[in-house]
Amino acid sequence: MADTFTIDPVRTAVLSMDCQAGIVSIYTRENKDTFLVRVANVLNHARTIGMTIIHIQVGFRPGHPEISSRNAVLGAIKSSEQHQRLFQDPLGAIPEPIAPHADEIVITKHRISAFAGTDLAMILRAKDIDTLVLYGIATSGVVLSTLTEATDADHRVVVIGDCCADLDSALHDCLVQRFFPTRGPVFSSEGFIAASPRTNEQRTDTQS
Repeated sequence: MADTFTIDPVRTAVLSMDCQAGIVSIYTRENKDTFLVRVANVLNHARTIGMTIIHIQVGFRPGHPEISSRNAVLGAIKSSEQHQRLFQDPLGAIPEPIAPHADEIVITKHRISAFAGTDLAMILRAKDIDTLVLYGIATSGVVLSTLTEATDADHRVVVIGDCCADLDSALHDCLVQRFFPTRGPVFSSEGFIAASPRTNEQRTDTQS
């Protein structure tokens, strides 16, 4: 599928999801620097060719009124000051190498999916976006949840597999290798950059 998948940068958005300092440190313990380099390369390429970039981050009001104690995943945050610090500065900030540029959209979410309770769908409609490039942490969390909602909303989806991370490596591999490809192509960061349209300036640099 990846060989025949074409991308129109004007109608494509890159969703950089939950790549906050504390989360990145936990999920990419042994390869944090290389993970950030891969993500930065994808973002910089997307900026160069004119894709919309949307940064998704997790955040809550004081007292965490958005979280129900019945929520099996998020309830742990409300009951643990240690977990809460992950979503407060400095741990809650997006690391400098992959931080939003001034003109880029930042959406704060309170659930697993980037769509749940946010204005993401409205922004995509307003910008006439039909293709989403997805990556983030965790593979079995925000990436999986956002992908399933996106495909149900008739968006075309692409996943950057080596820009995703999960504490369960077997589950990560299963999703990236078996489930995600049933919904859209899965690229490596280098493969995505190579497969994406290039500007005239990039073509000249490559040929020189």
